[in-house]
Amino acid sequence: MLAAGLVGGLIAGLFGVGGGTVLVPALFYAFSVLGLGGEANLHVAIGTSLLTIVATSWRSLGAHRAHGAVDERVLKRWTPWVAVGALIGAGVAGLTSMEGLAVVYGVCLMVVAAQMGLLPETATLAKDLPDGWGRRGIGALIGGLSAMMGVGGGSFGGMLMTLCGRPIHQAVATASGFGVAIGIAATLGFVVFGWDAEGRPPLSLGYVNVPAAVAMGLLTTLVAPYGARLAHRLDRKVLRRAFALYLLATAVSVMVKAL
Repeated sequence: MLAAGLVGGLIAGLFGVGGGTVLVPALFYAFSVLGLGGEANLHVAIGTSLLTIVATSWRSLGAHRAHGAVDERVLKRWTPWVAVGALIGAGVAGLTSMEGLAVVYGVCLMVVAAQMGLLPETATLAKDLPDGWGRRGIGALIGGLSAMMGVGGGSFGGMLMTLCGRPIHQAVATASGFGVAIGIAATLGFVVFGWDAEGRPPLSLGYVNVPAAVAMGLLTTLVAPYGARLAHRLDRKVLRRAFALYLLATAVSVMVKAL
């Protein structure tokens, strides 16, 4: 879990896809290896990851702001809808079986992997971000899916911004701010909706395991700014493709174990 915290923090800052792509599978397997919990283990892994995302995203956002890469107008206009979607996503996750949640996690992770591994960073589908009800609906969808996966806003928020013509560094930086809203709203939801759930590891508040969140959160928070700095220095083409392969393997492994 400590190793996953270090890698997750670096990944969160470097790619803006959320440390949950590392933390969720690590926790899911760790609970099993340690003989803890049961049917609720994937829910707890996702809820715990969301709590660590709050501090990690905040630190990552601060590092990106220091480079002047954050679009504050987009952050202000999109964040409320992302937060609403995250709360709804947490509620839906609480009503979903472990097998169903694993399918959502795996399929969405494959979509992120395909975007990172197959599409060039300059690929676009629109000239700018949607406004009005398009912003509200897509923002809520980003928050909902991110909450159900236990990841920050970068996985879908960063993807949306790049596909709408925003520079990759601005997309990564701004989407890290979505992670703060997603983490706070979804964590509260996972605590409330999982309060009386059975099959949880000990020392869990709802679907959030406190010891794991503290141990991993401290490390992801410390390491995230270094990943954000590297994002502004490295040619990330090869790194993106390598990480896409990791995401694909992770998606398949989590679905196989859960199903």
